[in-house]
Amino acid sequence: MAQPIVHMFPCLKDNYGFLLHDPDSGETACIDTPEADRILAEADAKGWKITQIWNTHWHPDHAGGNAAIKAATGCSITGPRGEAAKIPTLERQVVEGDTVKLGSVTARVLDTPGHTAGHIVYHLPEHSIAFVGDTLFALGCGRLFEGTAQQMWTSLGKLRALPDDTTVYCAHEYTQANANFALSVDGENPALRSYADEVAAKRAKNIPTVPTTMGKEKKANPFLRADDPKLQAFVGHPGDIVATFAEVRERKNRF
Repeated sequence: MAQPIVHMFPCLKDNYGFLLHDPDSGETACIDTPEADRILAEADAKGWKITQIWNTHWHPDHAGGNAAIKAATGCSITGPRGEAAKIPTLERQVVEGDTVKLGSVTARVLDTPGHTAGHIVYHLPEHSIAFVGDTLFALGCGRLFEGTAQQMWTSLGKLRALPDDTTVYCAHEYTQANANFALSVDGENPALRSYADEVAAKRAKNIPTVPTTMGKEKKANPFLRADDPKLQAFVGHPGDIVATFAEVRERKNRF
């Protein structure tokens, strides 16, 4: 079984588009649809035919291109059952425990509410890949538009449990701003300082900071470290993981 190919490219202002291609079957899925014309052009340039769409959540910069790509390719559309009412193009509704197949490639669905009420993640355990939408970012996490701090911490815990070598494809280029904030709450963390320097060097050359790995995020991302006593003490909630997470998220909102 060949390793699937992930083709990543910028869309809109700061989104990334992802095409997942299975060389064995020739099938291609686009993970979310931020910009239909760009996605179709990238697939065409690769000589790939889009056969599936996998949505992580309903926001227009993630599902807004569904109808146009469906019209152009006849692809099938899979996405979160909890957001079917907000994704009218959805054909297959999935929840945690379900699997999605792209030729010989299998993805496990994880429920990760918080950013939106029904957000899901696609984890490809045999290939050490996760498409995390807006639940997790490099050195950040999604805003709590529809969920609670407890929900998001639980969701991030599912991602934190993935192996360190998992390649994490998050949907936005937010990393430099995230690094600047992270240093304001966890500036004595050597892993974070090293990561922030790497990010600054990459962005100075307009190099993407996505994908990342779970190992890097576990060591440096403050939103995955709300159980760290030093961070808890710094933000004023010693011994309280959820309150620490909520405080860090609120500080990021105001940063």
